[in-house]
Amino acid sequence: MTEEDSKYMASDDPEQLERLRAGFMPFQLVKYFSFSSLGVILIFTLFLSWFISKHARKVMLDQSEAYSLLLAENLNQQVFRGFVLPAVVRYGKIALSNPEQFERLDRIVRNATNSMKMKTVTIYDSNINIISYSTDEELVGKRGAGGLEYEKALKGIANSQIISSGTVLNLLPGTQDVHCLLKTFIPFRQVRADSSSDDLIMGVIEITQDLSLEFGAIVQLQRRIILISSGVMAILFLVLRTIVSRADKIMDKRVRERLSLEKKLNNAQRLAHLGTMVATVSHEIKSPLGIVQSTAEILKKRIRKVAPGNENLAEIIVNETNRLNNIVLEFLDFARPQKVKLRPVVINDSIDQALQFIEAELIEKKIRLETDLNPNIGRMTIDPDLFYRALLNILVNAIQAMPEGGVLRVRTDIVKPGGPIAIEIQDSGMGMNEEKAAEIFKPFFTDKYKGTGLGLAITKNIVEQHHGSISVTSHENEGTTFTITLP
Repeated sequence: MTEEDSKYMASDDPEQLERLRAGFMPFQLVKYFSFSSLGVILIFTLFLSWFISKHARKVMLDQSEAYSLLLAENLNQQVFRGFVLPAVVRYGKIALSNPEQFERLDRIVRNATNSMKMKTVTIYDSNINIISYSTDEELVGKRGAGGLEYEKALKGIANSQIISSGTVLNLLPGTQDVHCLLKTFIPFRQVRADSSSDDLIMGVIEITQDLSLEFGAIVQLQRRIILISSGVMAILFLVLRTIVSRADKIMDKRVRERLSLEKKLNNAQRLAHLGTMVATVSHEIKSPLGIVQSTAEILKKRIRKVAPGNENLAEIIVNETNRLNNIVLEFLDFARPQKVKLRPVVINDSIDQALQFIEAELIEKKIRLETDLNPNIGRMTIDPDLFYRALLNILVNAIQAMPEGGVLRVRTDIVKPGGPIAIEIQDSGMGMNEEKAAEIFKPFFTDKYKGTGLGLAITKNIVEQHHGSISVTSHENEGTTFTITLP
């Protein structure tokens, strides 16, 4: 894509761009659906992690509760047979205020729960809500400690209470550790000789398990699921975003290329109609102009004989007729471009030929010529006549841009080894602004009183017929540089 195409597309109508982009609506829907799907998957993953951790927690608590119930039944048997019966036989009644009885009960409980993950074992009295025994000595004698769970156990219903705190956020630095306690309440029953439990409830046994490690492992699992899922989603999002971004650029490029092609096609059609009209009108004008010119030349000779000194009047007619004829020829050249006749030519020789032609005018206008022609540029396959006209059009424009004299620099160089060559024609004239520079290659654009605005348009057509490109850079009051690039 040439620099001119880029400038051309930069001024595209936003409405046309939107209209063309609307043709790619299915891709937009796919893009939105893809991003929405990622969001849905991420939300589903978070819900899945919550569900898995919830289920794992329930399984852990169910197993721990079953373990506590089994342990409590075993403890009920050992306490009744190892403490209650001997105490009644020996002392006649149970009195835990007696250090000897308390010590015996404590020994039995600790032996039964040794090497097991029990935080505390507590025994409540059945008559009043008071802690008769506990492995935590500070709790012994505490009243009203048993709540609803204690009341249920007195009615013969074994139950559990969970006390936990902590989420995934508790894994962040500076936050409290997660903890989980499982309290299981079972009725302390009298045991028959056959080891079966009696309906007589002598109290309530509370077993407290510390499940903080297990609960922390579940929270860690939830954290890993969230992190892994988020990482996978992030990677998918980046990959998808890269693909979408690349596709957007390709689509945008295609839209602009399509719009550019449409504009070029419209311009080509318009210029084709205009060329036909110009060719017809120019052809009709050319013949009368020839008659007027020949008549004026005859009239000039006769006036010189009849009224010497007044022949300049006829000379004016002849000069203006020549100028009009040149304009007509320029119109015809634009309307009917000549066929390129290619042959090997030394490009520097064509440039020297054009410079020799304008040498007299350069001296008259006090313009200094500076050349830097690369001698390594050999023969190139071009149409010497057409290319000569293209160079001449640019050189004439440069001279006209320096009415009070200046410097004209002409340089040729090889852009890269084995690559295209560049021809630069630079003047130190009045220059022009960016808006004018963007318009000068368009047909009929001119800011000169006597210009047709076709010279540079014809030059551009000639360069493009040689598969080259032409560009211009200019700054007001600093001069203008034309660059021709040929393959």
